[in-house]
Amino acid sequence: MNDARMARIRDALLQQFPDAELDLQDESHLHAGHAGAASGRGHYRLRISSQAFDGQTPVARHRAIYAALGELMQTDIHALAIDARLR
Repeated sequence: MNDARMARIRDALLQQFPDAELDLQDESHLHAGHAGAASGRGHYRLRISSQAFDGQTPVARHRAIYAALGELMQTDIHALAIDARLR
């Protein structure tokens, strides 16, 4: 597990969704040998709930999360499984 990478991801999410309850799991070890793992970027599973998702469709919630993560999607994250819910 890359603690610094996990901290950067958490910080970015909490900056955009300060009320969020989140559970971020590093699942990179499950993808060892996978072509995407060769880049050094991680595979993660995110469960997040926030009032910011009020009135948003699931697609809009995912887009908001990707926007919050910004550059991290290119530098730190190879794959992200998202479960985003209204808090």
